[in-house]
This record gives sequence, structure tokens and C-alpha cells, in this order.
Amino acid sequence: MTAGGPNPWMVVNALQARFGGVHVLLEEQESKAEIFRRRQRRVGTITALGQLATMAVGKFMRRAAQKRSQSICQDFSANPRFDPQIPVTTVRSINSPEAQEAVQQLSPGVILLVSTRLMTANALASMPCPVLNLHAGINPAYRGQMGGYWALAKGDRGNFGATVHLVDQGTDTGDVLYQVRAQPSSGDFISTYPMLLTAAALPVTCQAVGDALEGKLTPIAPTGPSALYFPPTLWRWLWTGLTKGIW
Repeated sequence: MTAGGPNPWMVVNALQARFGGVHVLLEEQESKAEIFRRRQRRVGTITALGQLATMAVGKFMRRAAQKRSQSICQDFSANPRFDPQIPVTTVRSINSPEAQEAVQQLSPGVILLVSTRLMTANALASMPCPVLNLHAGINPAYRGQMGGYWALAKGDRGNFGATVHLVDQGTDTGDVLYQVRAQPSSGDFISTYPMLLTAAALPVTCQAVGDALEGKLTPIAPTGPSALYFPPTLWRWLWTGLTKGIW
């Protein structure tokens, strides 16, 4: 299940190459207005506007990051392009009735979430198989969004990584299956960190899916400090870049 994009397609293509039989449930992306209203309720108007401003700048900078993105894909033998041979079912949301109906019809052995909305408790309870999530951050220290960026911004370079975990009712709070650390290059920044971490996590993601299909999942309860993050505000991102060299 995914909202689409180069990073999720890397995962889809890796799973298809490893196992075959992949079927994608593609949900509609949330509008900027929906994202803003949700963030506004949680962090206030000014901070929410600052976060959206960073997202807008990051989207613009992704165009400038094309060369680095190509390098990441080459380094990890990853394919970020949509494969029209892989079946896709489009749904409004992974929590919608049509998504649940599609899952029941497909009867999958495992479900993997990559860049989706949070799955509601009701939707999760209706799933007929294990539900996993690929998170571009180390749980539980860097839950939420931009986990790799925040690890670097806080000087925690050893926790620049990704986590594959079981999905529960929280935000990236489920039991951990696998984690992987990576090393960013000098050419990486907020627009390329997620791709780098997704590419680095492809082997453990395939391993977790294989474990689920074989009924051999070995989840571990997350330990240590836990924190939930969102994209930085534009002004914090600029300050961190200028003072720490983390962009």
C-alpha cells in the first residue's frame, strides 16, 4: 500500500523481483490543505505554515537532486520507476471501504505500507495478515517524518537509518523487525535522505516480507527514548543548515 512516488516504486520493484505476485493498492495523496489543517491542530498555525514551506522548498530542491538520486539508485541497484506490468488498484485511502474490500478479495499473505496515511485501528483490525511498515528513521527515537534528517540535525549520526516494523495503532510504535543504518554523502540533503534510506533498507524490507510469508516473524519491542517528529519549519531548516551544515 502506498501513495506512490520514486521511493515506494523502488520497494515495489524490489519485492516483485524477489517474490513476484505483488499487487499495489495506490491511495490518493492528501492535499496540502488537508495536511495543513491536521498539522495546525497539532502544532499551531505558525509552525504548520513553516513546515509546509519547508516541504515546498524540498519539492523544488528534488529537481536539483536528480543527479544524486540517480547515483543512489545505481549504488543500490534500485529501480524508482513505475512498472506497468505490476497490477495496481486505486483507492481513496488505505482506510476506505474499497481498500478493505480489495484486501479481502486479494487475500494477501502480507501487507507492506510505504509512504501512506496512518492506518486506522478499524482498518488494521480488518486486515487478514501481518501489516508491516517501512519507516525512513530509527524507531523509537525518530518516529514520524524526516527521521534521517532529525538524526543528523541532532548530531546523532549513528542513528541515521530506517526501520521495518509491525503496524499497530500508534505512529511508528509497532514492534521492530529489522533496522539498517546508512552513511549520507556530502551531496545528500533533506530531499535525498528518504531515498537513500529507502534504498539502503531494500534488503531488510524483502527479508521482513519473506519472514511474514513463511510465518517466521521475530518482532522485538522497541526500547529507548521515543520521540515523534515532523518536517522542520523553514526557518529551523535554514538555521540548522547554516550552523551545522545539515540541509
